Amino acid sequence: MTEVATANMLKKSMDDLLREEQHGRRFVTLQIALVAIVILLCFWATGMFDLLRLSEGLPAIGVLGAEMFPPDFTRWQFWIMPMIDTITMSVAGTALAVLFSLPLAFLAARNTAPSIFVFGFGRMILNALRSIPELIMGIIFVAAVGFGLLPGVLALGLHSVGMVGKFFAEAIEHAHPAPIEAASASGATSFQVITHGVMPQVFAQFADVTMYRWEYNFRASTVMGMVGAGGIGTELIGSLRLLDYPQVGAILIVILVAVAIVDGLSGLLRHKFQ
Repeated sequence: MTEVATANMLKKSMDDLLREEQHGRRFVTLQIALVAIVILLCFWATGMFDLLRLSEGLPAIGVLGAEMFPPDFTRWQFWIMPMIDTITMSVAGTALAVLFSLPLAFLAARNTAPSIFVFGFGRMILNALRSIPELIMGIIFVAAVGFGLLPGVLALGLHSVGMVGKFFAEAIEHAHPAPIEAASASGATSFQVITHGVMPQVFAQFADVTMYRWEYNFRASTVMGMVGAGGIGTELIGSLRLLDYPQVGAILIVILVAVAIVDGLSGLLRHKFQ
């Protein structure tokens, strides 16, 4: 009788597990279906299903692309300094972002924030900074401090604080609590807990985020020139205004090569810091 009861209990448990698994699969299927419906609605609202418009527009893009070839590199010597300015802008903007993100990240992480109010305030600042596109910030800073690299650096740096600080804070929150508790139990100050209990765990992640953000800022800095922040973007927008498409194609190729070099260098640096 006991064996029969045990077998019945096992069968019931298996049936319950199967029902739970089937319920979980149905729930996941429903979620996927809802996401698919939302995506299709967004495609419909933005005109992605307007085949007539797409069929008329895509050939025009092809014609424009054909006008860029062969690319005209006759003014390449005039692009050297703007490209150096673009690289300088991206490096300075990334460094500025890291400097501001480090203290904000520790205030915006649940396990290192002094209080829930400081945590909420830190998160609010990060949300506010990344909610404003760097292009809009660039326009504002050009109006505030004039043309040149400075408004580009300020725009890239402050916008990047929102994202870099968020990733830094999440890395801090995922740090293992044992070293932090050990440092606190030994009588260490808050600063010593951070430097000895947190930073050794998250330094590699901080380096990864910094390198990835530098790659992004380099791409973004090519656009900042279009609003008067200097760099290779100024040359690009000038050629576009003159409808000099062969020169536009040449500048785009130069930017592509520079992006590839920056990506390769960033990958080497990330590997070094691992």
